[in-house]
Amino acid sequence: MKKILLILSLFLGYVGTSFAQDDAIQKFFSKYMEDDRFSRVYISPKMMQMAGGFLKSNAGDDADAEELGALIGKIKGIRILSSDEVEGTPLYKEAMATLSKNKYEDLMDVQDKGSSLKFMVREEGGLIKELTMVSGDSKSFTLLSMLGSFTYEDLNILAEKTDIPGMDKYGKGPKGSK
Repeated sequence: MKKILLILSLFLGYVGTSFAQDDAIQKFFSKYMEDDRFSRVYISPKMMQMAGGFLKSNAGDDADAEELGALIGKIKGIRILSSDEVEGTPLYKEAMATLSKNKYEDLMDVQDKGSSLKFMVREEGGLIKELTMVSGDSKSFTLLSMLGSFTYEDLNILAEKTDIPGMDKYGKGPKGSK
């Protein structure tokens, strides 16, 4: 009985930690959701599935379109919070304080003349479950969270072949696997 309780408590602790991280990001989004200075975008898993299916079904003999459709179908949702009307540096620091450092691994960190840009990933079982981008400077702020189940190669292809917001900045970083 003690072993079952121990296993159950460890499992609930793990699940609670995962939900707490998702709640932290959601809490940050929610804090600024009603602020008219921010643009907010949410793309649901169903919309990504539809877009991926559309690309694959209309690919014909185009192998790249079929591959891209399959990759887009791996995206389980995108959330973006962005503004060109705010002092982004304090928001960048607030967002970074909100994200649990032990859940995310830095991919790219650029600090340049008062602007900050960071890409981080959350991995589970060797796959990337979330790609997060946070950027801020004296005039703007952007937070992007893309959920799914990707490899690093998948992310490189998405950066090169799509117009998914934020991926253009990812594409300027180092290529290849980690």
